[in-house]
Order: sequence, then structure tokens, then C-alpha cells
Amino acid sequence: MVERTAVKQVEVKSKNSPLTTHHLSLITRKEGFTLVELAIVLVIIGIILGSVLKGQELINNAKIKRVYNMYREVSTAIYTYFDRYSKYPGDDNTAASRWPVATNGNNDGVITGFTINCGAGVTTETCQSWLHMRLANMLTGATTATDGTRAPSNPYGGSIGIGYGPVQGLTTQWIGMDNLPGDVCQMIDQQYDDGVFNSGAIRGSGDYNTNPNVVYDLYFRL
Repeated sequence: MVERTAVKQVEVKSKNSPLTTHHLSLITRKEGFTLVELAIVLVIIGIILGSVLKGQELINNAKIKRVYNMYREVSTAIYTYFDRYSKYPGDDNTAASRWPVATNGNNDGVITGFTINCGAGVTTETCQSWLHMRLANMLTGATTATDGTRAPSNPYGGSIGIGYGPVQGLTTQWIGMDNLPGDVCQMIDQQYDDGVFNSGAIRGSGDYNTNPNVVYDLYFRL
């Protein structure tokens, strides 16, 4: 008797409802993902994450290579200038006779001083070197007396400098870049020099091998 009564209650509810029994079964039925569907979703997520990580790695590697290539470009421009005029840019004591907006150097054989963040209108040899090379069409950039001395930027938002001075016990001419992450300095030094921050042709302002999680200045011997 209990079973028959239950059936009748269901039938009465079905007749009084605008929805058929078939519609009710569709509404109340719950379905989950199958194992195959879950596996497909996980594979797609893995592919997306892998692509993002790989893209970031490619960007980082490109920036590191760009740092070294910028050093080579500046170094090539300096020696091309020297080959043409027999004087270093900035140190050239005949630059103003060719370009009135330029300031002459003292022609002592070195680019005196060392400033990484050269600003506008600076007349020191280290900052005039940028203007001299730009006026000679060896580097791109402004050629006015005011803006032509501004230092170019490196890929990590810092600046580039040229000049004669001491770096980790060695006094010579350097091309320097500031604001470089320690791990980037470490990788460049290991790949292109001896991997030690205070020796060789590539040196740093600090020990990026011991503490790679801060920024440093990195110097390339000219």
C-alpha cells in the first residue's frame, strides 16, 4: 500500500505541473566531468602554462643578449671613431671644429671621468663622447648640444656610461651599465668572461654570485 500511494503522489504532482515527467528528469539529473574530459582540460592548462613560461624565458634570454650586444655596439662605435679621427670620442680636441655644438676634449688618450647617467648639456669627456659619436653618425640619438650628451638606456631601464676609471682594482677604460639584476650579471660574466665579479674583462660593482637578488653596475673593459 505504501508503494502504490507514493506512485500516485508522483503522478498527481506531474499532472498538476506544467512540466512533464521527462522535463523533471532533465532538471534533476546531475552530470560531472568524465576522466577523459578532466584529462583534456589538464592537458590544455599545462600547454597554456608551458607557453607562458617559455615565452617569459625567451624574453629574459633576449634581454640578456641585448645587454651584451649593446656593449659590442658601443665598443664598435668607439673604435670606429678612433679609427677615423685618431682620437677617442669625448677626448677629441678637434670635435668642435667639425661640429660647433660639440665640446673638445684634452686629447690625453683616454675618455676622462666615468659617468653612467650622463644628463643634458654636460661638457665632460665621458658625456661628450655620446654627442661626438652621434654627430659622426656612429650611434643614433639627438645631436644637439643639450640632448646629445644624454646617456642611452640599457634593456633593464638603467643607463650606459663610457670612461676611464677604477673598477675592482683595475683602472682602465670601461663601458658600464647600471640597474642590472644580479642573476643577469652572473649569467653574462659566466658566458662571456671568467664568471668572477672582481676579475677579468667583465666586472661588477658587487658580488652577484653570492647575492644575485639585488641590482648591480656591470662593467665591460673597453
